[in-house]
Amino acid sequence: MREKINLLREFSVPLLAGVMVALVWANVSPQGYHHFVESPFLGNLSFHFVTNELFMVLFFGMAAVEITQSCLPGGDLNPPRKAINPLLATLGGVVGPVAVYLALNVLIGSPLLTRGWGIPTATDIALAWLAARIVFGARHPAVSFLLLLAIADDAIGLAIIAVFYPDPAVPMAPAWLLLPLLGMGAALLLRTLKIQSYWPYILIGGTLCWTGLFKAHLHPALALVFVVPFIPHPPRERMGIFETDPHDRSPLASFEHDWKIVVDFGLFMFGLANAGVEFSEIGTVTWLVLIALLLGKTAGIFIMGWLGARLGFPLPGNVGYKELALTGLIAGIGLTVALFVAGEAFTEPGVQGAAKMGALLSGAAAIAAILFGKLFRVRKIE
Repeated sequence: MREKINLLREFSVPLLAGVMVALVWANVSPQGYHHFVESPFLGNLSFHFVTNELFMVLFFGMAAVEITQSCLPGGDLNPPRKAINPLLATLGGVVGPVAVYLALNVLIGSPLLTRGWGIPTATDIALAWLAARIVFGARHPAVSFLLLLAIADDAIGLAIIAVFYPDPAVPMAPAWLLLPLLGMGAALLLRTLKIQSYWPYILIGGTLCWTGLFKAHLHPALALVFVVPFIPHPPRERMGIFETDPHDRSPLASFEHDWKIVVDFGLFMFGLANAGVEFSEIGTVTWLVLIALLLGKTAGIFIMGWLGARLGFPLPGNVGYKELALTGLIAGIGLTVALFVAGEAFTEPGVQGAAKMGALLSGAAAIAAILFGKLFRVRKIE
C-alpha cells in the first residue's frame, strides 16, 4: 500500500486528476462547477478560498523547506559557486519568458494583458522533475540541474506574487505588514529558546504572518515562507532535493514529513479549484502565456547557461548544449504556480480563464521534451 501511495505522489496523480475533473466539469456544467467553487464550503468560506488562501500556505511552506535545505552547507545551492550556472540559467528562465510575453503582447495583445507578465516565470517542480527523469534517467546530472533551477525560479516566483500581484480591487495596507515582521520575530525568539517542535513556529509565527498579509491585501498563502527558515534544522544538508535523510529528526524535517503527503494529495483540491477553464475561453493571452513558457523559458535558460559556461562556471558533467536546451524546454511546464499567478493577475473571468488555459497547455512541454530526447538520442543515466 505504501508503495502505491508513493507512486501516486511521485507521478503527481492527485494534481493531474484534479485538473482533469475541473476541465470536464467546467465544460459539461460550467454553472454547476462555478457554484461549487465559489459557494460556502467551510463555514462562510468558499472552496476556492479554502484552497488558495489556506491549503496553499502548506504548498508554499513545502517549497520554502526545499529552498532552506538547499541553501545549507552541503546543500545544492551551497556554496554559491556550485550553483552559479543553474542560478544564471534561472535568471534566463525568468527574464526570457517575461521578455517574450511583453514583446508578443505589443504585437498581438493589448495593455489590459500586460499584467499577466508574471504568469510564465515559474516552473512546476514536481511535473518538471517527472519529465526530466523520463527524458534523462533518474541519475542524470541534468535532473539535479533542473531541480535547482526550478526551486530558485519558484523562489523568484514567490517574490513576484508578493510584490507585483496585490488585489487590484483593494489597495494595499502597508501598516499590517508589521504583523509578518512580528511573526518572524516570534519565530526567531522560539528558535533562540531552542523550542524543538515545529508547531509553535507554525501556529504563532505562521498565524501572525497570514493575518498580516491578509489584512495588508497581499497573498496570505505565502505566510510560511517567512517562518520556515527559522524552524530548527541541522547545520548541514546531507541529502539532495526531494531526498529524505532518515537520520534527520529536526523540527524542520518533521514538518516536511508530517505535511508532505497532505500537500501532495491536497493538490487535487488545487487542480479542482483552479483548472476549471472552458475551452471556449482560449484567447490571445492563452498564446502569450504558452509561447512565453515554451519559447521564453527554453531560450532564456539556454542562453544564460551557455553564457555561464563561457564565463568559467561550467555545466554539470554529461550536460551539453543539447541537454541544456531540453532542460529549458522541460522548465516550461508552468502548471501549478502559473495557474496560481493567473488567478491573481486577472480578475475578469474570461481573461483569467484564457490565461489559465495557457498554463495548462504548457504541460505539452513534457511531451515535446520526451520526443526530442528520443529524436536527438539523449543518453539516459538510470
